[in-house]
Amino acid sequence: MSHSLQLESVSPEIAAVAQWRSGGLRVGVLVLLLIWLYSSILFHLAIQWCRDPNFSHGFFVPVFSLFVLWCDRARLLSLPRIPSSWGFVVITVSLCLLIVGELGAELFLARVSLIILLGGLTLTFFGANFLRAILFPLSILLLMIPIPAIVFSQITFPMQIFASKVAATVLPWLGVPVLREGNIINLPSMSLEVVEACSGIRSLLSLITLAIIYGYVMTGKNLVRATLALAAIPIAIITNSLRIVVTGLLVQYWNPDKAEGFFHIFSGWLVFLVSVAMLFLLQRALAWGEKREGPKS
Repeated sequence: MSHSLQLESVSPEIAAVAQWRSGGLRVGVLVLLLIWLYSSILFHLAIQWCRDPNFSHGFFVPVFSLFVLWCDRARLLSLPRIPSSWGFVVITVSLCLLIVGELGAELFLARVSLIILLGGLTLTFFGANFLRAILFPLSILLLMIPIPAIVFSQITFPMQIFASKVAATVLPWLGVPVLREGNIINLPSMSLEVVEACSGIRSLLSLITLAIIYGYVMTGKNLVRATLALAAIPIAIITNSLRIVVTGLLVQYWNPDKAEGFFHIFSGWLVFLVSVAMLFLLQRALAWGEKREGPKS
């Protein structure tokens, strides 16, 4: 009799251990499967982050996503786990995107499929509530994926034209005669071409990423976070246009060589720092406005 009671008291512990081992085995198999499917894709993605300055911010995005999850770990652990069979539908869609991306040599689709697959796995094993809770850190991973080349060119060319128009409008006010031909600014001393690298796309993508990170860290209000992220777009475009104007002034009144070399690289960093400062001032202004409205409410 006592022997049977002892077996009954031990059996729940054995069942719990078996359950953990089974769960750990499933997770291990999934991790190995993900590595097998996406190792090449992630490797080439990291190579592009290293070689393409337009997307060098990609290294920081997954780190920030993990940081958000870590900060929210207490709430996530308290959520009930209600697995959903709809996750298999999402997983199927992600795998179809992976196949289409691989067969069609479309890197964007193959890379996006990983994020969708992570969402599908979350929905399958943890449920819709858990997926909604991690939607922000999961969605932020989209910023680490370089946009398709055709979309990239559709964005950069209008930015090149806009920066050229701003410079061609402002420089005559400052005494510099200008003749603009598309994205080429003809000055008396030389011609400046606003090429793709000078369009401001690099600072735009980096500043949007920084604005989202900064907004998450500095405030808990989604409206303020969205305002900072959206404000990053005009801030990056305006400051880059001013960079072209300053370059034109230096070329005309100082030395044409200042349009190239060290100053050209330095001015890019300086403009980005100015953009970050404007973003900081906007956040402080929004915080000040909230404090003023607080006592009235």
